[in-house]
Amino acid sequence: MSTAEVLNSIPSAQVILRDTFGYQQFRPGQQEIIDTITAGRDCLVVMPTGGGKSLCYQIPALLLNGLTMVISPLISLMKDQVDQLCLHGVEAAYLNSTQSREEQIDIQARCQNGEIKLLYIAPERLMMDSFLHHLVQWKPALLAVDEAHCISQWGHDFRPEYRGIGLLRQYLPDVPIIALTATADNTTRFDIINQLALRDPLVHISSFDRPNIRYTLVEKYKPLDQLWLFIRGQKGKSGIIYCNSRNKVEETAERLSKRGLSVAAYHAGLEIAQRAQVQDAFQRDDLQIVVATVAFGMGINKPNVRFVVHFDIPRNIESYYQETGRAGRDGLPAEAVLFYDPADMAWLYRCLDEKPESNQKAIETHKLNAMGAFAQAQTCRRLVLLNYFDEHRQTVCGNCDICLDPPKQYDGLLDAQKALSCIYRTGQHFGIGYIVEILRGANNQRIRDAGHDSLPVYGIGKAQSHEHWVSVLRQLIHLGMVTQNIVHRSALQLTEMARPILRGEVPLQLAVPRLLTPTKSRNQPTKHSHRQYDRKLFAKLRKLRKSIADEENIPPFVVFNDVTLIEMAEQCPVYPDELLLINGVGQRKLERFGPAFMTLIRDHIEGFE
Repeated sequence: MSTAEVLNSIPSAQVILRDTFGYQQFRPGQQEIIDTITAGRDCLVVMPTGGGKSLCYQIPALLLNGLTMVISPLISLMKDQVDQLCLHGVEAAYLNSTQSREEQIDIQARCQNGEIKLLYIAPERLMMDSFLHHLVQWKPALLAVDEAHCISQWGHDFRPEYRGIGLLRQYLPDVPIIALTATADNTTRFDIINQLALRDPLVHISSFDRPNIRYTLVEKYKPLDQLWLFIRGQKGKSGIIYCNSRNKVEETAERLSKRGLSVAAYHAGLEIAQRAQVQDAFQRDDLQIVVATVAFGMGINKPNVRFVVHFDIPRNIESYYQETGRAGRDGLPAEAVLFYDPADMAWLYRCLDEKPESNQKAIETHKLNAMGAFAQAQTCRRLVLLNYFDEHRQTVCGNCDICLDPPKQYDGLLDAQKALSCIYRTGQHFGIGYIVEILRGANNQRIRDAGHDSLPVYGIGKAQSHEHWVSVLRQLIHLGMVTQNIVHRSALQLTEMARPILRGEVPLQLAVPRLLTPTKSRNQPTKHSHRQYDRKLFAKLRKLRKSIADEENIPPFVVFNDVTLIEMAEQCPVYPDELLLINGVGQRKLERFGPAFMTLIRDHIEGFE
């Protein structure tokens, strides 16, 4: 049992949920986790982004007599959490390097005097002996470790500074610890428990499913044009585009900006002030799109991101899952689009090959293999994703590109023979692009100089598009009939499996390529899109929210998120007791923002503009 005292009876957790945070009921698992923590038992919580992890330690913090210390990896995430808690009337603060010495001393004094309920810190601060001395004096009631997968070498985002958190058990042996993450496979979960020395913890694993997110894969052909087509269909909605390199980020952002989009680049090579400016503009809805490396990640606490695009394939499924999880945190429909090119996978494997042999390299190779299998899957993508996290289901999701637009097969034997013959007759020295040019009969100097315009295979595929032949060659690579020699400029070379195809001894089915994001998938209704609400009123509510947020110098979602505004546009509350029934409207927000919103709704109902 923890030495911390519980201020109120456990049922008051429901009162705090309603009156402080404005929610009418707990999500699955939250009540059990809160009860466990307030009883003094450790917890490991694996819950998807947007699943309500924060409340699992914020409500116990208000029930327990003493300070709750939250270890969080990014400064921006701390600030957003503290801003929201303060709006809810909770005494919260953070300590980090952006503050002056005077500010830090003041916050530490308030902790000593018991004036602060939640204190957010970065893991690096635990390396400071002076801070550990303060911490022991403050006698915290609870320790919360956010993004706990960072402590495990088996996790996808191992951070050495997290290892110091394990020392806390020695300094504070009787204080319960809650570790939280959105992404941890079975091995990572066991490692988190060991590294943090959790004692007989409650291990709560929510479903990894994010049913509101639609997963789509697009084969790269003219990637920037494909990306532009997708974004144009989003009609000004907020989104993130991930690239694997800083140069790619800069180039993509610049080219999209030239097409008139509200877009900015974000990566670790930018000045701190510039990164902060981009993130702040994005949080405030002043910037539509951020093109970023993974440096733009865990610090994003923006519920209304409507799409996440991976312009390059990630190195592992955990990263893909966590990054796509930045979309649709408010539970409304969102899109996750993966642009795929086997050449990107080859580059990632080449980067791995250059590393010395080690356990870490073996782990990374295993995870990259799983990511490749996900990209090449011909079955429901959600089932593949969930299966990776040991969540096994039989029913397909109906909300991914495979389910909504199943791969179409055709008799591909003749196409395969043409492509394989072309590779063979050009000496197996050339990559995909050149082979496609030969097949389509391109008239250029390189082909003429090589004498390849006189080959019998020259122009035999001119009836099909460039994209068609790229798809055929990629599939032959996937099927093991062709390999890419990475050392020799990705030259295509035949394997023994090509022989029976060239001889016509076996049949071959190939898939019709997915040239663009399937429009069919985006037009399919989801369970969220059937909500009947006044869209004109919703637009007015968003405008009011933005003006209040700008005046208060906070992001709009900190006032109310989109789900709350949609519910207002459904229910049209004009009295305080009606507005309090809307999810996301607690007592403090009712007092602070309620009058303006009720006045707007009343004017709208009465026909005033």
